[in-house]
Amino acid sequence: MTEIIDSVVVGAGVIGLAIARQLAVLGHEVFVLDREMDFGLHTSSRNSEVIHAGLYYPPGSLKAALCVRGKALLYDYCRRRGVPHRQLGKIIFATRPSDEAVLDAIEANGRGAGVEDLRRLGRAEVGALEPALDCQAALLSPSTGIVDSRALMTSFLEEISAAGGSFVGRSEVTHLSRQPGGWGLHLGGEAEPMAVARNVINAAGLHARTLADHTEGLDARFRPRVRYARGVYFTYSGKVPFSHLIYPVPVPGGLGTHLTLDLAGGARFGPDVEWIEDVDYSIDPGRKPAFLAAARAFWPDIDPDRLSPGYAGVRPKLSGPGEPQADFAVMGPAEHGLEGLVNLFGIESPGLTSALALAEDVVLRLEASPRSEGVRLV
Repeated sequence: MTEIIDSVVVGAGVIGLAIARQLAVLGHEVFVLDREMDFGLHTSSRNSEVIHAGLYYPPGSLKAALCVRGKALLYDYCRRRGVPHRQLGKIIFATRPSDEAVLDAIEANGRGAGVEDLRRLGRAEVGALEPALDCQAALLSPSTGIVDSRALMTSFLEEISAAGGSFVGRSEVTHLSRQPGGWGLHLGGEAEPMAVARNVINAAGLHARTLADHTEGLDARFRPRVRYARGVYFTYSGKVPFSHLIYPVPVPGGLGTHLTLDLAGGARFGPDVEWIEDVDYSIDPGRKPAFLAAARAFWPDIDPDRLSPGYAGVRPKLSGPGEPQADFAVMGPAEHGLEGLVNLFGIESPGLTSALALAEDVVLRLEASPRSEGVRLV
């Protein structure tokens, strides 16, 4: 007889682990399965580790609501659990008078989404905070910060384990079949399910669409197309004269090449945006001149010899080049009509910031599933 278990989360990135933690502390028997040997090896560990304030996402969107809620939850969680983080603040700068209208729009959008601590800065105020930054005007976001993403995921996993849950690596779920009592979990292309789970959460990130395509009974309307956008980071080996995160006004397709800091005091520039067909983390060293030019726009004295290729990440995006930025897509029984199943698509930035809020959202969606009796938020 095939074993029936309570809840399985497919994908051990920061989102999958946050969801598994939420279910585990609510008393669920939880298994987190991932195709890799370790957790968090893809999008969750290949980003800028920024805790976003919620400035750029349309009010009323999932991204806006979950970012603002998730930011508060994340700061509180990091304080309680001792996860390394720092609330540095972010400065979005404008170098031309014409860009000040963009700052106006960002400020209005952020306030509409519930970000209430924004502060407009003139040239002299910017100079007092960041003497090396020469700009026309700026917007200060005090609640933006950074977090050690690996430590955060480790903390989630510790709580999962303490509640009796487990992470199982090298366990690629290739197919979900409908079985009496729940969802059959087929690993590695096997015809017979390894187990049956009452609840399955597809948090497979870059591969979430692939699993959805192999989920029995899931209509094509609930399997959105996912596109890959690679973002490259160049790291700086010396000390930088900045104490805040430094962002230009946004450019079409992204936030522009910005400067972020890590908890060890290191600095990196990026990411850029490059549309690719398959997951590929390679970096072309020939992109250095573009990064150098972007950095010199606000730091003319940068030493080019200290700038070198760092790492790359790939975002699973639901919108393509030239299209409006798409929202997160979280689909549960109320959307697709399949009990005990939640799919998450297009969980890119601000996914890290939103992780704990997304976990709450997923549990609420499972409440609509009769098989999930007993799932309640705390």
